[in-house]
Amino acid sequence: MRFMANDRAIGMAIFGGSILGIVIYALLLWFAWEETLKVTAFIGVALLLGILGWIGYTMATTPAPEPMAEIPEVPSEPGSKP
Repeated sequence: MRFMANDRAIGMAIFGGSILGIVIYALLLWFAWEETLKVTAFIGVALLLGILGWIGYTMATTPAPEPMAEIPEVPSEPGSKP
């Protein structure tokens, strides 16, 4: 039960932080909308391209998997359909 109370506290902190973030973002849009949108667009594009770069790097540096050995065919039981 003690762990559940801790999870609730963390959940409430995340919820409160997200509400505070929305309010701060709204205030930034109200008073400095152009700069706020520029920074937001840059962060969004940078995150997207960073994730794509990470996927590309992982694909380029991961060795190819070993080929699978052939699986022997299991004889079917009498009376069963193939």
